Amino acid sequence: MSLRTTDFEGYFEDFSPGVTYRHARGKTVSELDNVLLTNMVLNTAEPHFNEHAAQQDPMFKHRIVYGGITVAMVIGLAAQDTAAHAFRELGMDNIRLFAPVYHGDTLYAYSEVMSTVADAPAGGGTVTFRHLGYNQSDTLVFSGERRAFIRARPHGDGHQ
Repeated sequence: MSLRTTDFEGYFEDFSPGVTYRHARGKTVSELDNVLLTNMVLNTAEPHFNEHAAQQDPMFKHRIVYGGITVAMVIGLAAQDTAAHAFRELGMDNIRLFAPVYHGDTLYAYSEVMSTVADAPAGGGTVTFRHLGYNQSDTLVFSGERRAFIRARPHGDGHQ
């Protein structure tokens, strides 16, 4: 695996299959992130917002972060590098949540370029990413694939 930090502009030509990027920022999940968004999407699973109910649950013992928030945060952390020139989001597949996330956990994102398909007449191409989310203990908490149409570098911008 080729692991790189991101230091490019994120045009279609910048992505090569097999390269994995470590995104620069992490995000600590706050209680506000979890409870507000869980209630906004009307998720009624009590272990996300009811501490007493969560303490009674032998699997978790504390409130857990709603999986949709985990997915959104990891994709958001990756977006600075993988969506700066995205013209269209084409889909997400193979979403997996591997371990619970709790208030106070910090998430980090990695993105592997799985494939690129150029579409010169459309001005870019489709990039398929596998996004991975890890917590502060390097435990894998999320993986998912995302396809996006990424614009090509404009002609005459000085890059070859």
